[in-house]
Amino acid sequence: MNKLLRLACASLCLAASAAAQAVTLNEDWSLDLNAALVSDYRFRGISQTLGDPALQGGATLQHSSGAYAGIWSSNVDFGSGSRTRQEIDYMLGYNWAIDDNLSLDLSYLHYEYTHQSSLKSDEAGFQFNAYGLYVGGFYTPNLNDNSSSYLYLGYQTELPYELGLNLRYGEVDFKDDVLERSNGKLRSRYNEWEVGLSKSLLSLDWSLSYVASDLSKSECYSYNGYDDLCAATVVLGVSKSF
Repeated sequence: MNKLLRLACASLCLAASAAAQAVTLNEDWSLDLNAALVSDYRFRGISQTLGDPALQGGATLQHSSGAYAGIWSSNVDFGSGSRTRQEIDYMLGYNWAIDDNLSLDLSYLHYEYTHQSSLKSDEAGFQFNAYGLYVGGFYTPNLNDNSSSYLYLGYQTELPYELGLNLRYGEVDFKDDVLERSNGKLRSRYNEWEVGLSKSLLSLDWSLSYVASDLSKSECYSYNGYDDLCAATVVLGVSKSF
């Protein structure tokens, strides 16, 4: 199996449709700029930086109709001889806000990796939001001759003291048996989950997340060549929107 086999990033298009602070260009267009520092770039339970911090940033142009387009980037490190150190994602989407509590987001994303074009991929996804609950999915066709999908559900709400709470549970399906346990058994799917808290303080947005998956050490190693990048961890983050 290709140790660098990857899915595309789901959180990107979710953030695109919910920018907290946007610069108004005119009555129809607005621009959101954001920058973030996280202690580990975790993607669906797996580190993309060998457990090291990541500096991330993006820009999203939004129209009053609900259409949007954006770009997002982060440093990455896949080890195992990978030459790339940067991920660059491009997105197009449409967010249909039925009312303040109901919305549907549709997105298409393209992923590039500097100095390693073999990792580039495309992904289509959706997310439906209803009164704090959300459900979504993403499909990646023909990534390194394999398709893959990701389905998830979650809940967002505000706790006392203006603390934000986000719960998410998802399933990644590689379609082929690429995960190998220590006893030699194979499987094509794994589950991941996250419990996150967030708060705005000192004009910055702070986050604390517990991220985990049901991947064993041997399955993690069979996937990316490392056995310590899929274990449960706490991720700290700070971000700023302009």
